[in-house]
Amino acid sequence: MEIGSREWQHLIIDGAQQLGIAIDKRISAMFAAYAAELIHWNRKINLTAITDPRDIAIKHFLDSLAPAQFIPDRVRLLDIGSGAGFPGIPLKIFKPSLSVLLIDGTRKKVHFLKHMIRSLGLDRIEALHIRAENLVHHPALTCNFNVIISRALSDLTFFVEVATSLLARQGTILAMKGEVAQNELRALGATMAPDQFMLDVVHYNLPIDHHQRAVVILKALD
Repeated sequence: MEIGSREWQHLIIDGAQQLGIAIDKRISAMFAAYAAELIHWNRKINLTAITDPRDIAIKHFLDSLAPAQFIPDRVRLLDIGSGAGFPGIPLKIFKPSLSVLLIDGTRKKVHFLKHMIRSLGLDRIEALHIRAENLVHHPALTCNFNVIISRALSDLTFFVEVATSLLARQGTILAMKGEVAQNELRALGATMAPDQFMLDVVHYNLPIDHHQRAVVILKALD
């Protein structure tokens, strides 16, 4: 299977349908252009360990679309630790009304993100070379994002603590994970005030290969 082939694009379209998401050939073609650049740049800088075209379609693009149902239109989205742009760029392509900020601590990855934003002709989306814990020192960005999301999680509690200071009132934090351990949720719960968030965990299987994934959802109550 080749990136951009009819088979590859149908894998994206059919896989999205299994997630309850309808995308058209225009979107799948943009994903194909994105994936081709990802592979090209990955030969020079380490963007992803996933290089098989089928796996890129499923584990990067379809997985990035999975939380779309929890993201309203026309909101401000922050993708922390965006890396090669997942899930922020696919979500922006699927929901053009979003205003998106991608941040990452690796300068070369941010160069790639800016290249993809230009190449795909996307507007109302930026990429910054900064760590999330330093973003809180920018007054214009604190309490400013309606949705904060990440797939680059090493510590769920730390991510939520940082995201909380950047979240707008009644905003939503989305933590994408392969699996969620109960001790992680207990540790997270111990750091939150009882009336701070409504917490939910939604499990789903990736289309085609059926790998189990989860989204930890925290909706601010005020």
